[in-house]
Parts: sequence; structure tokens; C-alpha cells
Amino acid sequence: MSKPRDGKQISQRQLRVGEVLRQRLSDVLHRFDFEPKILKRATLTVTQVQVSPDLRKATAFIMPLGGDNADAIVTLLNAEVPRLKKPVLSGLHLKYVPDFKFRVDDSFDRAAQMDALLASDDVTRDLPVDEDG
Repeated sequence: MSKPRDGKQISQRQLRVGEVLRQRLSDVLHRFDFEPKILKRATLTVTQVQVSPDLRKATAFIMPLGGDNADAIVTLLNAEVPRLKKPVLSGLHLKYVPDFKFRVDDSFDRAAQMDALLASDDVTRDLPVDEDG
């Protein structure tokens, strides 16, 4: 089992449902006819969908290409959730219809911060010098 962002263990069922929802959500976002122009122009990546243990809530982490207008896009997507539910969940046989919530995926920013930290002089000076190359 793996750990989500909050550190608690998640089940295989949560992982499977989250992955199916991620794939379906990605497909629907790609071909959905949005009203706001900002959503029509945005190229979105659904990086992960976390599902609650009772499968009633799902949080979709998204990142627009280039990270432009991420907060505005998330706000607009959260407003579109009622229209997105039917195409995303059609054909899925779940006991409950999960409520969706969109959030900006900040893992790319955290990875960049970690790379910068590891490349900093404070860290590199503590590394042993490799004399072979």
C-alpha cells in the first residue's frame, strides 16, 4: 500500500478507483465543451485522483500546461463539477457517486524546490569528491 499526501495508508481499492477516475476525468476534460474561454484554451493534466476510504469523495489534482492561471482554472473546474459528474461516472459501478473537488498539483513545484536545495552549495560541499570522474 502507498501513502497519499496526508500520510495515511490507502487501500488497493482506493488506488484502483482513483486511477479509473483519473483516466476517465482526463478523457472527459479533453473533449468536454466548456463555457469559460479559459477552460477551452487550457491543456490540463490530471496527475492524480485521491479517493476517500468510503469512496464518497474524490480529489483530482490537475496542472495546466505551463502552470498558467492554475488557480482560476481550478475555481472554474470546481464550478463545472455537476456537469462533469455524469460523463465521468457513467458506466462505473460504484455504491456511491463520489463528490469531486479539483486542486492544483503543487508536487512539481516541490520537486523543483528539492532539486534546487540538493544543487545548492551548502549540500554539494558536504558531498565527497569523486576523483575518478
